[in-house]
Amino acid sequence: MKIKEVLRALEQFAPLPLQEGFDNAGLQVGLTEAEVSGALLCLDVTEKIVDEAVAKGCNLVVAHHPLIFRKLAQVSDANAVQRTVMKAIKNDVTIAALHTNIDNARGGVNFKIAEKMGLVEADFFGVRKTIQTLNDKGESVSVEGASGVMGTFEQPLAADDFVILLKKTFDVECVMCNQLLRRPIRKVAICGGSGAFLLTDAIAAGADAFVTGDIFYHTAHDIEETPLFLVDAGHHIEVVCRKQLAKWVNDWKEENNWDVTVIESETFTDPFEFYKAGEENA
Repeated sequence: MKIKEVLRALEQFAPLPLQEGFDNAGLQVGLTEAEVSGALLCLDVTEKIVDEAVAKGCNLVVAHHPLIFRKLAQVSDANAVQRTVMKAIKNDVTIAALHTNIDNARGGVNFKIAEKMGLVEADFFGVRKTIQTLNDKGESVSVEGASGVMGTFEQPLAADDFVILLKKTFDVECVMCNQLLRRPIRKVAICGGSGAFLLTDAIAAGADAFVTGDIFYHTAHDIEETPLFLVDAGHHIEVVCRKQLAKWVNDWKEENNWDVTVIESETFTDPFEFYKAGEENA
């Protein structure tokens, strides 16, 4: 099967028009008419990811975060993005990204995060948008999406137990949060990645806690007088999308008898490491 067939199936589930205005999801590098030798699924695209794809015989890399976010004035060895583009082209590796389009899709990354946390009755919160797209039969259909998802715990959790749950579930060493609430947490709002723009919506929707990443210091100060328990679990928790992408592609592979190997990347791409006082690198 051809690369374009894999991308078409992925984009039917998470149509590109669902992405945020700042985003650059979709095809990043390469040609789509080639036959797929294998698909490597990852969170971020780096030179090491392209090396891994080549070593494992994959000519398609499907990432969550786009390799190319900003316009490239040149393609040389000036920086890591340009070198990665050059390496992909040199090795005939096609790169595509499913970013905020799959964050915002029903059943997408935010729903998967909610599922892993054990939340029930998950649904969108905040501003929803509906777009028109084509299904696999070429028919026009409406698809709804939104940037955030909210769900509930069947049994409320104390704030410290909630933090422990997040650390264990997503295998993160550090979780930042504001002062622990005295009241139990039942309703949880989620936006994988950078979700500070949804804080007002989360409060308006009655969330007890909001889980996201990349929260600024002054943003945390701004909500000190609200009842919201703010949790920054880091951007890297979106790595759950890798396993979910693998599941979707393998399901479609069985349904359509696709002859394609699907591999989850083993390359660690979180740029942060955490050090504890008095200890060597953990």
